[in-house]
Order: sequence, then C-alpha cells, then structure tokens
Amino acid sequence: MSIVSYFSKAKKFSITNSSLNTYITKSNGGGKWILLTLRQSITSIPNLMHLATALQRLEQHAASGAMSDSDERYPPPLCHPGTRTVAFGRIRGWFRHCPRPEKGIMWVHGPAGYGKTTIAQTTSENRDDLLTDGDDEPSPVGATFFFWRSSLERSSPARFIVTLAYQLAVSIPEILPFIEEAIDRDPIIFKKALDIQLTRLIVEPFQRLDGLEEMPTRLIIIDGLDECINSDQECLVPRQYAEERERVQIRVLDLVYTLNSKSLPLSFLIFSRPEPWIKAHIESEPFKSVTESLDLYETDDHLADAKKYLRTELCRIARSHGIGVGEEDEEWPGEAVLLSLVGNTGGSMLYAATLTRHIDDPYEGPERRLQDILHPPSDRLTFPSSPTTSLYELYKQIIRSCPLHSHPKMAQALADMLALQFTFEVPITTRTALNIIDRLYGRGLGEGMRAVRGLHAVLRSPDSSRGWTALRLERYSRRELTSLELRPIVQRRIVIHP
Repeated sequence: MSIVSYFSKAKKFSITNSSLNTYITKSNGGGKWILLTLRQSITSIPNLMHLATALQRLEQHAASGAMSDSDERYPPPLCHPGTRTVAFGRIRGWFRHCPRPEKGIMWVHGPAGYGKTTIAQTTSENRDDLLTDGDDEPSPVGATFFFWRSSLERSSPARFIVTLAYQLAVSIPEILPFIEEAIDRDPIIFKKALDIQLTRLIVEPFQRLDGLEEMPTRLIIIDGLDECINSDQECLVPRQYAEERERVQIRVLDLVYTLNSKSLPLSFLIFSRPEPWIKAHIESEPFKSVTESLDLYETDDHLADAKKYLRTELCRIARSHGIGVGEEDEEWPGEAVLLSLVGNTGGSMLYAATLTRHIDDPYEGPERRLQDILHPPSDRLTFPSSPTTSLYELYKQIIRSCPLHSHPKMAQALADMLALQFTFEVPITTRTALNIIDRLYGRGLGEGMRAVRGLHAVLRSPDSSRGWTALRLERYSRRELTSLELRPIVQRRIVIHP
C-alpha cells in the first residue's frame, strides 16, 4: 500500500480546517490496483496515515481469496453467454426495486452443478446490469464472499465480517474513518465474537454517516453458504461434523439477518444448496418475511442453457479435431445426439462442462469417447433418481475410459492428494505436489501425474497453483467411490469444482 505525499520532506507545519483528496493504492491480490479516494477534513497529516493503517489492519484479518476478483479464484467461473437469463432477470428485478429491494435478502438455491457460483460471479462482474437505466451511481456491488470448504480461510466464518468490512471500506470510503476509530478503541476487535465485529466494523460506521437514507444501496454477494464448515478438517465423528456444519451456516444466516434489520443501504444475495437446515431457517419467521427465494431447478431455462452450451462446445471440438459435417449436412454430433446429451444433463451445467472436457481429449478421438458416453457398459449401477444421477454415471464412464491397470495407482494418487490437502502452506501446482509425493513413496518421477492423466475432465490443470487438491467432482462417500470402481482407498470425500 502506498500513500501520496503532499509535502515531501517538509517540517514544522500544520493544516487546519482543510479538505484534501488522499489517494491510496492497494493491490487486490489479482494483479489489479484499487485507487481509493478519501475526502476528509483533517487537522494533521498523521490522520491520513491512520486511515491507511486501518485498511492494512483489516486486510491482515480478511480472507482475500473469498473476494470475487481474487487471484486465488482466477480465472473465475462465468456463465456461458446468453444463458441463465431467467435467473439474471429475477435478480435484476429484485435489486432494482427503488429505493431498495422490498425484501432485503434474496436466496438463490439449486442442486450441485446448476451454476450457482457462476451466476454469483457473473452478477458481481456485470455490475451495470444492476443499475437502473440511466443511473450513474457508483458500482452497486459493495462486497463479496465465496465460501469454499477446501480453503482454510474460506471454509470458516471467522474472517467473514472483516472481509465484508474491508470491501465496504474500499467501495464506500466515507465509512473508513469510523472503522479506524473502532479498531483504535479496541485493537483486538478481530478476535471478538462475530456479532461484536458486525456491530463495531459495519453497523456503527454506517450509522454515523450523514445522509444515510439517500445513499445508494450496495449489494453483498455471499456464495457457497453450504461450503462453510468452520473447520479445516472433517470431524472423525460424522454426526458431530454434521452438527457443527449446520450450526455455523445458521450463524452466518443470522449475521446477515441482523445486518438487514439495521436499515442500512445494503442488500444481500445468498447462494447455496437447499440443505434442509438452511431451507428450514430461511423459510421460518422472521427470516421468511424479508427474503425472496429463487429455485434454479424450477426455472424454465436450464435445459435450454445446457443445450446452448453443449452446441457451442461440441462445434468447437469438431473444428479443433477436424470432424466434418454428417451425411445430412448436420454439424457433429447431430441434433438427435445433442438432444440426448441435453436430456442427460437434466439442466446441470456441471454435467455439460465435464462432458465436453472428457470428450475433448488430446490422447483419444472425441468420436470414440462420445460413443462410450452414449452406450455405456450394461453393468451400470443404478443410483437413486436425483438431479445428479446422470453425473454419477458420467464420472463412472470417465474412470472406465482409463486403462484398467491404472486404477490402483489412480486411486492411490487421489488418496495422497486428499491426505495432504492442507500440508502445503504456499501455492504449488498439482504436478509439483504429485512429484513430491512420488519422491516420498520412492516412485519414479511423474508416476503420479501419469496415473491421473485420464482424469483431465475432472481435475484442474496440472500446472495450476490454485486449489491443487480441489477436484471437480461432486461429493462422494466411500460407498459411492467403491461403485465408481475406485476401491475404497479414498476414505475422505472428494470435492470437485467446475
């Protein structure tokens, strides 16, 4: 962080009853720089230093990776152009209600793979869509928090309030002096209960502003509430883990409700799966009366979206592999096959994205892989019907497409990656991590990477240093991993993100 000097090397002077524009630049961790302007009547230059220090202190206790523009999440998932129009229309209609939404909270929910995170990210980037036509107000997005269970900082609510306070101070500089006062009065505020942090770092600074009623409403986006588990390790006793997970997720909801009840110029967009305890809490009073709900599974565009995405991606694959048109001048793979694949997705964009990654294989022709998807072996295990049933079958086929002799090493490599999930404190690539594991086991260098090479559709890029342990699969239990023909070497759940 750097502060512009007004009077370099000047000594023995004072400024009274004046207003200066102070520019503070701060890296957001993603290679971008934020230019923050502070306008304040000051009595001494040291006050400017205090304001900069306040931002620094907030930053030290914030989860920078949870912000929409963080390097940890780069490149962030975005909606395919022209998709999710119904969902975006509902969100715009809710937020544009003047002077602020009639209900201050919107809950967007749906099964795994229905694009919740991509909608959240796209909303945060397409900020102009949230503004009323002709409006020249500042960006309507005040803060974001993307929970993720595989991250120490993002799987816990401990940094939730401070992270929001930091972003609000950047987007609304007028509140920064009051946040700075709160920190000076109580330097260990960052270790206080979240309710106290909420009051001191957000509620009270807003309440001290002049003209609060005329201030434009800022949107706070919270994604992956069901990923908030309050622990960097899953509890060895499943019941205790489940109880802790439910408790902390309800606690986050209560914090949001408290903020919403303070009549601040803030609205909240929450994304999560419809877990029973989350659903029950939101649909009970007093939460229900201030919340608008959007069920992605019930929106009428998810099948059309999957079709649009698949058509675009399959055309790209055909061009890149030199696959020509069919006998009836149909683009590969033909309309009938496309409709069959769309039906398999059930509207799940996770299924569609995983399918196209698997087909677009540099080692085997996409036509062969597509046929294996369309005509899987007859010994398929039937899963209970659910929005992810077809996804289970797709993952099984992806594993079947790998040489049978590689399965034991593949399972061992996945188990090793999960076991060392939190071992490396600095970002390393998947390839580097597996090479380290190879050396620890005395295996030949590169054996781990070769073992999982066939899983490129469900693994992040081997040279990506962001979330190297995060696989792209839905959550699997030990029983389900067994059914996927990976013997129960893997004892913990696999987390896979698109």
